Order: sequence, then structure tokens, then C-alpha cells
Amino acid sequence: MNIGRWILGAAAGLAGLAGSAAHAQTITLWSHWADEQAKVAFVEEAARRFEAKHPGAKVAISWYQKGPLNAALQSALRARRGPDIFYADPFQVEYIDNGLIAPLDGLLNTDNLEDWAKAGWTHGGKLYGLPLEAQTIELYYNKDLAKRFGVELPPGGHLKTDAFLDLVKKAQAGDVTPIVVGVADRDYPGGYLFGELLLKKLGPEDYEKLIDGTLSYKDPRVVSVFSYIHDLAAAGAFPKSIASLKLGESHAYFYRKPGGVMLPMGSFYPSRAFNPPDKGGQPVGFPLGLMNYPVPPDAACPTCKTSRVGGSYVINAASKNIKLAADLLNEMATPDMAAKWVSTVLVQTGAKVDYSKLTTDHKEYFDDLAAANTGTKPFLGALFDRLRGGCLDAYKQVMNVGLPAGLVSVDKAIDTMAAACTKKS
Repeated sequence: MNIGRWILGAAAGLAGLAGSAAHAQTITLWSHWADEQAKVAFVEEAARRFEAKHPGAKVAISWYQKGPLNAALQSALRARRGPDIFYADPFQVEYIDNGLIAPLDGLLNTDNLEDWAKAGWTHGGKLYGLPLEAQTIELYYNKDLAKRFGVELPPGGHLKTDAFLDLVKKAQAGDVTPIVVGVADRDYPGGYLFGELLLKKLGPEDYEKLIDGTLSYKDPRVVSVFSYIHDLAAAGAFPKSIASLKLGESHAYFYRKPGGVMLPMGSFYPSRAFNPPDKGGQPVGFPLGLMNYPVPPDAACPTCKTSRVGGSYVINAASKNIKLAADLLNEMATPDMAAKWVSTVLVQTGAKVDYSKLTTDHKEYFDDLAAANTGTKPFLGALFDRLRGGCLDAYKQVMNVGLPAGLVSVDKAIDTMAAACTKKS
């Protein structure tokens, strides 16, 4: 990260904190993504377009890493001050609960937004954020390695759980890591398989009950999924270094060295993998494929799949420029800017995009991504988005690390999750 740039940006942000009211036509924006140049370029382009349409208006952007951003916002918003617009994730519902962000109904052009993405920021019937970044939970794989181990994907792109376990065993016997997962610096990658299998097994209604604590983790269907993850771990599915492997390192492990057959990952994968090889990206010609997650026996919803709203922008309820700030957010969601986001950031968006018309060097990838999601039934929000308090803590300990790493038994895992997550009647 460019420290000088951060200091200048922070100074601009603090200036906005001190006196935004004195410059009514200056829109201040504080954002994460300080070291993600494609996202920085996108937001700065939206700001330039906004300024061209609003003579006399200016946009002052301060770029942060997420930790410092949240710390700065906590003190500023508590004082009912701060920037006009700021970055937020949909699970940060405390902003809504405490009246810190403005509802955007009648301000955002919702015709440019996907319905499922709007739902990620809709609370109490009101829309509170622009769902700029979006993801699906994908299962990437090395086509050549899968072929070596005899895998032929059926229509729909997913295997049954027994065939999936068989692939794991064949890869392990061939001295190749079957499923690359690293959780050292993230609280969620180890739980990707859990979430997708539980969603398919239970179906959306009962999965929702599991999330809100009215369905126990001791339900036999849940136990069967936990037992399956245990069987995968016992078969050597995950790296021995899973607990010490970082997220970025897991990408390199998968497509460079030592190599793996599969990588469960949000569809933000290209933001790292499509960098030039000398900057850590995947090798030229890497045989990347996408398969859907395995389907458990008697699955209630075999085609269910998690969609997520990621990094978003909201408007400070204390802003003196709410209408003008909303105009800036609308600029980010126009059809041509949405297409620019996908083609340059290489990540999905909650704004509407005609993926068939994208101009990008990675058109084949986006065609494959579209095919992997054709016919699926989206469910909004991963477990780590939706769980709270002690239940979320238990998820981090048990589902993200403990069971995939072989550190706890199925019985212990189930007891821990049930005790932390099940509502008392």
C-alpha cells in the first residue's frame, strides 16, 4: 500500500469530518480497497463522471484498509459526523439498528439493480445500500487433474457426494491435494463446503431455520453433513497446513505449487488469480474449470447455491448532501459502469450486467461462470454473513477450522454448535 497516498486520503477524510457542511457541494467518501487498484480506478472513474454531470460538485475520496476504516467510522459516526458515503458490508446491520445510515428508497435507481442483491440491503422494507460487489460461492477445479483422476461432470456440473469422496481418495492416492483450503487469516473458507452442503440438504426454509437457531444442529440431516465433512478430512481432502495456510497462499497452492484439484472460493477468485504470473497470478493456459458443489443424498434443494452481496456503499444519515450522494451511487450502477466493474475488477456486481456482451480478455471465464450458475436457485448470504454472537464464534472454531483440520470429532462439533446456536424454547 502507498502510505503517502493513505495519509493524504486520510487527511482529506478528516477535513470532510471537520467541515463537510461548509462545502455543501463536496461529497466525501471513505472506502476500503486501498490496495486494490482496479476497484480504486472504478470508483474514481464514477466520481469523474458524477462531477461532469454536476458542475461545481466535487468528490473527495479517502482510501483505507478495512480495519482502520472501521475504526475511523466508529468514532466519527458515533458523533453523528463523518463522510457522506462510506463502505460497508451487509452484515454490519448495527448501522441500520442505530439509525446511522439513510434509507435510499426513491433515491437509488433500483431498476439498475438485481432483485436478489437489493434484498441483501433491505431491512424493514427499506433499502439501505448500493450492492456494488457480489459473489457466488464457487468450486474451482483443475480440469487436467480432474481428468487424470477420471472425473466427468454430469449435466448441472456437480457430483454426488459418494463420487466426490471417490475423487478425493483418488487424488490423495496420486499425491495431489484434493481440496485446497487455507484459514490462517480468514474465518470462513473452511466453512464453504459446510454451507453449500447444508443448504442443498436442508433446502432454503430449513437452512434459514438453522441460521436463526430454531432448527438444532442435532437434526439428523445436519449430522449427516458434518459426518461427511469428517469423512473427507479423514480421507486427506484438505492440506495438512490448513490451519496455517493463508487465503492468498491457498490460491498459489492451488494453481502453482504444490497444486490441488479443487479450490472452494468466492467468485472474487479472479481478483488474485488473473494477475500476471509474475505478480502471483495463475500460469498462462492454466486449465481452470468450475463445478458445482456435491449433492447429498435426499437433498431438498439440489440446485440451491449461495449468492452474497459483498463490498457496498451506504449514505451517512447525518449527511447534508444525501440526494447528491445518492446521485454518485447511481453513477456506479449505470449499465456501462456495471459492465466496466465486471470487465476490469473481474468480480460480479449487484447491478444488472449483460454478461454476454462483456468486453474482456477473460470472456471464456465469465461464460463458464454463467454456465455454472445457470439453473441454480440462489440463497442470499453465507453462514459467516448470517450468524451472530456466540454462534458465529462457534462456527469459526468448529466449521472453519476444527472439523476440516481433524481437530474435533463429529459429536464434539455438533454439541458445540448446538449449544451455541440453538435458541432455548
